Amino acid sequence: MAGFLTTHVLDTARGLPAAGLHVTLYRLEGRAREELARTVTNDDGRTDSPILPQAEFAPGQYELVFAAGEYLRATGQAGAEPLFLDEVPIRFGINDAESHYHVPLLLSPFGFSTYRGS
Repeated sequence: MAGFLTTHVLDTARGLPAAGLHVTLYRLEGRAREELARTVTNDDGRTDSPILPQAEFAPGQYELVFAAGEYLRATGQAGAEPLFLDEVPIRFGINDAESHYHVPLLLSPFGFSTYRGS
């Protein structure tokens, strides 16, 4: 079985999945950053398919960038500009080509957290 990468975004301030949040995936090589995928979360706060599917999955350094500011503005949670959180980057490593990597984001206007999920 080959691995794959997924995400899930929860709006902890509203207690709801974060629907309509744009996510971009990059592969990092030294100082270089290559865009691999762009997607948007569905009504459940998930993407409709893996961000990095089995056919493209490989060990390495990656970055997910969540368009939190755009989402917070759209949901009326933004507050005054400049926002405390706008783009939220999460850098992580994949070292097991056979595993499922799940990188969720718990988001509010003034904080976020992440972890390796299942």
